[in-house]
Amino acid sequence: MSKLTEQNNLYSKIVALLQAARQSVVRAVNHTMVYTYYEIGRMIVEDEQQGKERAEYGKQVLKELSERLSSKFGKGFSVQNLENMRKFYLLYSIDSNSQAMIRNSGKSQSPIRISSDTKAALSWTHYLVLIRIENKEERSFYEIESLHNNWSVRELKRQYNTSLYERLALSRDKQGIKQLVEKGQLIEKPIDLLKDPYVLEFLDLPEQHQYSESELESAIIDKLEHFLLELGKGFTFVARQFRMTMDEKHFRADLVFYNRLLKCFVVIDLKIGELTHQDLGQMQMYVNYHDRFVKLPEENKTIGIILCKQKSNVLVEITLPENNDQIFAGQYQTILPDKQTFIQLLNDSEI
Repeated sequence: MSKLTEQNNLYSKIVALLQAARQSVVRAVNHTMVYTYYEIGRMIVEDEQQGKERAEYGKQVLKELSERLSSKFGKGFSVQNLENMRKFYLLYSIDSNSQAMIRNSGKSQSPIRISSDTKAALSWTHYLVLIRIENKEERSFYEIESLHNNWSVRELKRQYNTSLYERLALSRDKQGIKQLVEKGQLIEKPIDLLKDPYVLEFLDLPEQHQYSESELESAIIDKLEHFLLELGKGFTFVARQFRMTMDEKHFRADLVFYNRLLKCFVVIDLKIGELTHQDLGQMQMYVNYHDRFVKLPEENKTIGIILCKQKSNVLVEITLPENNDQIFAGQYQTILPDKQTFIQLLNDSEI
């Protein structure tokens, strides 16, 4: 081994050590910050409970407290932030199902317990987003997904704004919704991959804009990282315009991915108009080709997803076999959805 190679190896090891140390420091600081803000929230709540004129008393206390803390410690202690700490404590001290690193012992005067999974804890900025979600079940889902997928605050906001919880819940029964709340999104069978609709607002394609399927495909490739996040867990990109040759005729699937969780190929075809039975037949051919000529014996059957602008569920059900578990159709939209519409649809489905 040359002297230069030895120096490079030494350098690489030291860089790796320093990076790991910095990450450890960041986690420790974050852990301490969240713990401290929770405790501040507890102290504020306990102090409020001793006041007679609770509402007015609380406002005045927070105002004076904010001024004194800001004078001594600088930014971070505005009235609004103190109110956030108070709300954080109130939500997480009584929420025994929370995945947060902080747990309350059940007695407000006792010290709070810290989860052993400290490394997975979310940042205070994550919790600022979560405590604004009024629905307890929905908040639990986004917290679990943030932890499991290591979402940034930006990605958490996007998933919330695109109504991920409602989009997944609409395709599940009550037991499936319960699972979402308690465990997050689990990928155990092909149907678990599906969202309806898929939200592709990151493509920057106006909803009424006229574009071709090739332009839609190019836009997806340009924002592939965003598209992978929208697809969900376990996806890796395989090919664009994957060529299949049969009887000297060439056919091309728009996009091919592989899902590591289900251990199978996922073929995606893009349709800018309304879904037809010919589209479903074409996807069946693509899926059969991959099953017979591409996948390995130990891999699971290929899944086909047609992303279309419009679809008829009746057409899909009649065209495909009753026991179909390989081919699915999902609508897509290029603007953020109306969250209230999804909430109403979800409420209606539970009646």
